[in-house]
Amino acid sequence: MTTTPEGALPVTLPAQQPARGRPPGPGDDFCARLWSELLADELPRYEGILDTALAPQRPYLTENEYALYGSGKRLRPAVLLLCARLAQESGPLPEKALRGAVSLEMLHIATLVHDDVVDGSALRRGLPSVNAVRGTETAVLVGDLQFVQAVRGFADAIEHGDDMRLVRLVLDAAFEICCGELDELTVDPSWDPAVLTDRYWRTAERKTAELFGLAAESGVLLAGGHRSDARRAGFYGRRIGRAFQVMDDLFDLVQDPADSGKPLGVDLLRRRASLPLIYAMAELGPGHRVSRVMRGEDLGDQDGPDGIRRVTAEIRASSGFARAYADARAQALDAIEHLRPFPAGRYRHALEDLALHVVDRVP
Repeated sequence: MTTTPEGALPVTLPAQQPARGRPPGPGDDFCARLWSELLADELPRYEGILDTALAPQRPYLTENEYALYGSGKRLRPAVLLLCARLAQESGPLPEKALRGAVSLEMLHIATLVHDDVVDGSALRRGLPSVNAVRGTETAVLVGDLQFVQAVRGFADAIEHGDDMRLVRLVLDAAFEICCGELDELTVDPSWDPAVLTDRYWRTAERKTAELFGLAAESGVLLAGGHRSDARRAGFYGRRIGRAFQVMDDLFDLVQDPADSGKPLGVDLLRRRASLPLIYAMAELGPGHRVSRVMRGEDLGDQDGPDGIRRVTAEIRASSGFARAYADARAQALDAIEHLRPFPAGRYRHALEDLALHVVDRVP
């Protein structure tokens, strides 16, 4: 257990593990239970469709790139299939729902590959990142391959005219994700805190929440549910996506670089205005080291080699850190409210638990 200042969010950090064969963390255990207990019938179908979808890429992907599909939590496909079960509680789910789940994971992998290019990350899921091994040009193309194959997969799931709406949802989501990535790169940390906060939530909605919303909404649609229910599920998905992004921003300030493959406080180092940094700048003032780093000032020898570590500790001690966590939890609770109109049952309860897991998980 890490030692955190009073008022800060306590976070348990996993012990350092080798790049290959690391045991699952608590978040992996939660998602593994979803698949083994609620989605056991869907898992072999999902894996079979995934193998078929990856086959055309076989000449172009390395072993590590294939491993990306086996080393993740498969959280977004789980959301899609659980929401499909809101519309169809019993019996085998339609094949197109499984195709949609696979395509959604491919879309997610594409965003991860591109994120690692932007961040210059050396590791992804305990493995060397694509750009670290093969360079930026190849990594971008590998990510593009996943994007294209994801859209092809959703197109293959079309069985009748009403399903065409799904392709539009996918294309809109991909567009919004790209816009969110660009929005994040064009923020000026010197903007007014209220402006930064509004911009942050808009970016989080596009960059992260959009894909969760697509998962939930398309799950209901692919199982033949009503559009009103699909829209309601989409609200649920986007709320947990917002919470997920805030939690990732908090983890950036506490996670051990040996586990994450990224420097501690990478958002701070890159002057990326995450929610806890925005709140900390507003609380600590323009003269504080947090604000100075975000303005691009070099800490120099003032704090020695541990300068960033000390700054991140001060951010964790600020009320802004706890405030950001409270915002994430509020989003998760709001997500649960959007599930209330659905009949109570094990699938709705699992989605409620998932919303809380997003804010209770550890890195």
